[in-house]
Order: sequence, then C-alpha cells, then structure tokens
Amino acid sequence: MEPDGDLRDLLERVRRGVLSPDEAEKEIQSRSAGHIGSIAHLDLERAGRCGIPEVVLAEGKDPVHLYAIAEGYARRAGRCVITRIDPVTLPTLQEITRQLGISYEYSPEGRVMVLAGAPRMADTGGIIGIITAGTSDIRVAEEARVIAEEMGCKVRTSYDVGVAGLHRLFPVLEEMKDCHAFVVAAGREGTLPAVVAGLMDQPVIGVPVSTGYGYMGKGEAALASMLQSCSVLTVVNIDAGFVAGAFAARIATMVAGRSS
Repeated sequence: MEPDGDLRDLLERVRRGVLSPDEAEKEIQSRSAGHIGSIAHLDLERAGRCGIPEVVLAEGKDPVHLYAIAEGYARRAGRCVITRIDPVTLPTLQEITRQLGISYEYSPEGRVMVLAGAPRMADTGGIIGIITAGTSDIRVAEEARVIAEEMGCKVRTSYDVGVAGLHRLFPVLEEMKDCHAFVVAAGREGTLPAVVAGLMDQPVIGVPVSTGYGYMGKGEAALASMLQSCSVLTVVNIDAGFVAGAFAARIATMVAGRSS
C-alpha cells in the first residue's frame, strides 16, 4: 500500500533532515490514535492501514459517549461513519456537524450517517451489486451500500427480487453482470444468495436478515440455510451489513486493480 500524502511529506522532511527520526516517530504516533477521556481510543489510521474506515456503532452506546467519539473522529480524521443510529440521537449528531462546520450524508433506511469533513477514499474502480430478497431487507442492504461507497466502490442496487417471484431476478443479474462482487440480503428462509451464487461467477456474500416468523425466526433460519448452501458463497452474521459491504469492497477493489 502506498503511503498517503501526509505521510510522504513527513518522510520527505526526515530525508531532508528537517525532522529527526525520533520526532517523526512521535508525530506518527500522535496521528495514529486519539483518546476520548477514558471511554475510547480512536484508530485514526485504520483506512490507510487496511483500507477499511473506522466505523462507530451507535447501538448500545451512551449518547454522551457517542457524541464525543463522533466529534473526535470528525475533527481528527476528517470523516466519521456512524451506524445503527436511533431517532433520538440523530438530531444531536446533526447539530454536531453544524457546529463543526462540516457536511453530512444520512441514509434513513440504513440508519447510517457519514460526517464528511474530508473526501472519501479515492475511486478504486470496484463495482458491487447489492440485491435484497424483500423490502424488509433494505435496511441491512443500505448499510452495506454506504460502507462500500465509503471505500471507493461504485454500487448498483436492486431490491425486492426474491424467490417468491424469481422471474424478477434475471433482468437484474443481466444488468449487473460486470459487477466484481455481490452482496445478497435475505430473511425468512434465506434462499436468494444461493440462487445468485449458482448463476453468477463473481463472489457472493450472503447476509441473513432478522426477519421471519416463529421457529428459527429473526434470521436464524436464513443463517442456517446460507451456511448449508450447495452453491459456493461467503456468509456473514445476521444483519451484518457493514461487514458484507466492507468485504465486498475489498474484493471488488482487488479485482479492479488486477484488471486495470
């Protein structure tokens, strides 16, 4: 991985003798982590280190802690991705962006906010197709979409094309045949990812969604079905849209880089 512009500048200053190695080491350490009191250690170099942005999970956090972490990332890293935002905390997060003077993007379906004080990752050339079996799966698919776009990929989406009306799927796959990877989200019996994986030669990531009735409901039947698929696919945890989107983006970026 090539060092970013700021790191190149720092290394050039060391080369010219403007900065000593010890001073450079301290500066790199100061950039790589930040502290929010005793509650959080911010990983400010995750995107540059492994290509995946640090994402803040809002679910389960004390709102005061969440606001402090979001502001810390926005100030120091320029961007902050926050997932699983509830309606109560959203207005305060929006106010934080106003106070910082930065813009934000918000997906109400995916409940994901991106505080955007700096550009997102450069376009990698990767293309990802995201498909859902039903409309109840869109919330998970949208989380995957936002993350994949943050990682520099183009995303094509088609929702509500599940096996209850399988004829709806075939035109979608024809339109997405040049995608480098697929994310397919499904609840209930979770069949759709296996169908897509059996028809396409690109990698498919199945996302079981916590919908369904009674016995093995809430995504358990979908997870079990995907794990037992005859088609070859990767399966993430129930409702893990972030993981699916990030993994698909890594695959698509690698494929696009090799084909360019």
